[in-house]
Formats: sequence, structure tokens, C-alpha cells
Amino acid sequence: MPEAPSGEVPVTALSERPIPPMTGEQRMLAACRLQPPDATPVWFMRQAGRCLAEYRQLRERYDILEIAKTPELCAQVTTMPVDVFGVDAAVMYADIMLPLDGMGVPFRIEPEIGPIIERPIRSADDVSRLRIIDADDATPYLFEAIRMLRRELAGRAALVGFSGAPFTIACYLIEGRPSRDYARAKALMFGRPDVWHRLMETLAEVIVRYLRAQIDAGVQVVQLFDSWVGALGPDDYERFVLPYTTRIFSEVRATGVPTIHFGTGAAGLLELMASAGSDIVSVDWRVRLDDAWRRIGHDKGIQGNLEPAVLLAPFGVVEEAARDVLQRANGHLGHNFNLGHGVLPDTPPDSLTRLVDLVHRESQASGPGSLAG
Repeated sequence: MPEAPSGEVPVTALSERPIPPMTGEQRMLAACRLQPPDATPVWFMRQAGRCLAEYRQLRERYDILEIAKTPELCAQVTTMPVDVFGVDAAVMYADIMLPLDGMGVPFRIEPEIGPIIERPIRSADDVSRLRIIDADDATPYLFEAIRMLRRELAGRAALVGFSGAPFTIACYLIEGRPSRDYARAKALMFGRPDVWHRLMETLAEVIVRYLRAQIDAGVQVVQLFDSWVGALGPDDYERFVLPYTTRIFSEVRATGVPTIHFGTGAAGLLELMASAGSDIVSVDWRVRLDDAWRRIGHDKGIQGNLEPAVLLAPFGVVEEAARDVLQRANGHLGHNFNLGHGVLPDTPPDSLTRLVDLVHRESQASGPGSLAG
């Protein structure tokens, strides 16, 4: 095998090193640790529901927070995509706003809008009133659901826990609802950096406790969602955000559990996001997967990056796009096949099932370079 370029993890072809069949759990964990899997693992963000009739039936009876806060319902929805699609990871059915319960910030989720906070955080006094309590006391229902899920999954799929990142949660706290430009959040960030940094320090502490409690309960991978970080330029990200994500990954990685860093619209921040210390960097469709991997370095894994809307097209289109992602991954260790964002509600469920099968089949049969035309 040719020597790997300097700074890259050597690539091992599955055809050169036969690997016994793996469970979904084993496959996902191997890829997250940059070890050879028997095939590329697949999971989808927002896979737990959205396009499934069974989930929609539940939503007619319960709202999102009722499901997330009822362990039996949470476990039921979390396992649906494992049962239906055959994905290699089950991601907790939760909401990034759940830690706010323990911080003393009431919120609700409005259908078609998102989280709503009636009393936004916009001053030093507001920040000083935020509570930091043990995660077990803040969201006990989540950890009960995690323990339940580990028993139910029994190795079929790895269990992925997650949290919102400090910047994204701060945007919700300050804006009070989803925003297009995050003007209020940025005004506080630029105009009162002292208040901003106090808020970010508080959120980082809460998130570290929250993720470590999920790990103690049994999650096997954790993902930090910085969904709105693409609203920042590199200098502002480095000054106002990076120190806090770096702290979170440092403290969480000390547990030995693999970590994923997720952002959208963040092509201009990839190198900085990779420097925060996660094992895997998730990229969306706005950057080619092979270009992104060269930029972050092959000593890290990569997650992505199929455009979610492609799944609304005939499956022949999906197949072509998925093969392009696999070609660009080129057999490098550490690839988790995923979408660049969440499953869209109108996605045909059969397309997701067929996509999982396609990725498993094609990656199992191929070594590095063999998919490239």
C-alpha cells in the first residue's frame, strides 16, 4: 500500500484487510475512533420521526416536549429509525433546549416556529440569575431514557447523545426565538463582551455537566450542535466561541467517548472548528467532502454530507449523490455517512432504507479509490 501523505492517517482498504461482520454499534464506534469498520456507518440527523407515520401518530397525542420528557415515549421514538431504516446509530429524541429547565429559564416549543423564551437573557443581571445545578436534577427523565435505550438496543446501534453548543443556545436565550440574523445576540456579543463571556462560561459549565451525565447514563457518542455558528466570521468565532467549545470537548473527550462537532453554513470556519478538539467534524453540502477533509486533516474523522433535499428526488438521483459522497470519502478511516442537516418531513421513508443499504453495500465492497471514476 502506498505511504500515506504526511499528517494523514494511513488508509486501509477493506478488501486488503478482511473484517468480520459488525453490529451497527460496533461499526459506528469503530469509525468514530478511526478504526476500520466492516462498512461505512450510516445515521441521519432528525431521523427519529419526521417522515415516519408511526411518529406522526404519536405527535397527534403528545407534543415534542412530552415525548422527550417521558422515558418510555422517548425510547420508542429513538429506536424507530433503527427498526425501520437499519441505521447504525440511534440519536436521542431530545431538544437542545432541555438544559434550560435546570437553569431556571422557562421555554416552550411552537410548531412550525421552534423554541420560544418569554423572558430573554439580555443583561448582566439576567445572566447572574441563571442557575447551574447537577444535570441529574435538571433532566432526570433523559438519563432514565438513556439507560432504557441501552438495554433495548442491545448492540444493534450505537446510542448518540447530544447538546446544543454555547453559541447556538446563547442565540436562543438572547433572541427569545429563532432568528435570521441573530442581531440581538451579536449586539450583546460586540457591545457587552463582558456579559457575553459570562453567559458563555455559564453555558459551557452546564453543557459539560449535561454531556458527562449522558455518558454516565450510557450514551456511546456525543454530538455538539452549533447549528447557527455559520452566522459568524472566523475572527469573531475564534474570540467569542472557540474557547468554550474547546473546553467542552477537552472535558468530554477525557471520558473516552467519541465526540462530533456539528455546524451548518460553516465552510469558512472548518479549520477553527476542527481545532476545538472533537474526534469527528460534521460538514454540510456547501463544501465538498474531500475538500473539507483535506482542510481539517485526516487525523480527524468526518461526518456527512448528503444534501437532505436530494432525498425528495427519485432514488436514482439519491443513488448518484450518495456514490459521489463515498467517492470523495475515498475509503479514509473515520467517515460517518450522514446528511448535511436533518431529514426533511416529506422524505420518503423507503428512500432512507434504500440509502442505508446502498452505503453499506457499496462501502463494504470497495477499498480506497475503488469508487473513484
